[in-house]
Amino acid sequence: MPDTPRHSVSVAGAVINDDGLVLAIRRADNGHWEPPGGVLELGETIEAGLVREIQEETGLTVKPERLTGVYKNMQRGIVALVFRCTATDGSAKRTDEAREIAWLSPTEITERMEPAYAIRLLDALDDLGPAVRAHDGHQLC
Repeated sequence: MPDTPRHSVSVAGAVINDDGLVLAIRRADNGHWEPPGGVLELGETIEAGLVREIQEETGLTVKPERLTGVYKNMQRGIVALVFRCTATDGSAKRTDEAREIAWLSPTEITERMEPAYAIRLLDALDDLGPAVRAHDGHQLC
């Protein structure tokens, strides 16, 4: 079925510290503030990909706690799974993939991030169950 649309699956982590601040990265490739994460590799589980991506981008080892949202970029066909996580080892640091690292309050998340990415972290701070949302890469649909 060559005309079947293809989607990619990405994962991201809402790593929350003891002060209630959430880890964010300023990506080296586009300069945008986002939750740490990336595209799953074909042969890895969702949890393994999440842990790998966060470690590559921040230096932290995390434990996924729960799914907090599913987000689809309608323009690019990317489905993102976002998990609330706890850091278990390491310390957050800049990497080749992250120009900056910061622990942000909800207000700072809203100020620094595009709405399509800020909502992922804000949803993770709520205990309402997983959110399901669509966006165009910048704004929610």
